[in-house]
Amino acid sequence: MKGSLKLRPRRAISRSEAWACFTANLALPGSGSLAAGRAVGYFQLAAAFFALIFSLVSAIPMYQWAGSGGMAAAQSSLDDPYGRLSEVWRHVRWPLMGVGLFAASILWGMITSLVILAGAGKDSVPPSVK
Repeated sequence: MKGSLKLRPRRAISRSEAWACFTANLALPGSGSLAAGRAVGYFQLAAAFFALIFSLVSAIPMYQWAGSGGMAAAQSSLDDPYGRLSEVWRHVRWPLMGVGLFAASILWGMITSLVILAGAGKDSVPPSVK
């Protein structure tokens, strides 16, 4: 199978193709939208990749902090629980934001998939099982 990011021409798609687009959008936001001929898929794909790269890059300082004993030091100071929580939050907020952006891109892809499913034609004859 040949892969391409070229936008397919918009056409009426069957219900089974719409479900395939829905599944593809769950796996990689934007891929199912592109397969259905929706240009918004490029933006969904870009948002998903940006969120993934942002999460990975912003997690590096968090792992360095945790590896150097920062987490143990934050847990050992019993005098100020809010201080411990704020120190942990300072190190995990950016990676969590990246995860949230990726979740938002999945949600965006799901909304587009539901629009594709709503516009798909109803199959008059169900597929036969042999």
